[in-house]
Amino acid sequence: QVHLEEFGGGLVQPGGSLRLSCAASGFVFNIYDMEWYRQAPGKERELVATITNTGSTTTYADSVKGRFAISRDNAKNFCHLQMNNLKPEDTAVYYCRGGPAFIGWGRGTQVTVSS
Repeated sequence: QVHLEEFGGGLVQPGGSLRLSCAASGFVFNIYDMEWYRQAPGKERELVATITNTGSTTTYADSVKGRFAISRDNAKNFCHLQMNNLKPEDTAVYYCRGGPAFIGWGRGTQVTVSS
């Protein structure tokens, strides 16, 4: 079955970096775009970054452009989100999404940027 699992969150000081990973299984990974979302307490879930199936094109929310970089390894069925110069407003649960159908949000991975 389709499964996505996020890893790599944690506690970091402002200005620090984290690398999130999403492990995909249960579908042909290399024909689907992948996305990272985040949801902060009391706020709606927002789209953070996207990457096309081959990795040739990426997009970013204005709030993270220049600081975050999405990438993927189609040989390993992984999608990553490198987060640099983290800010307190980046604190959220981060989720990956992609594949043949939306099967619901997983647990995500918590990113906490202290202030």
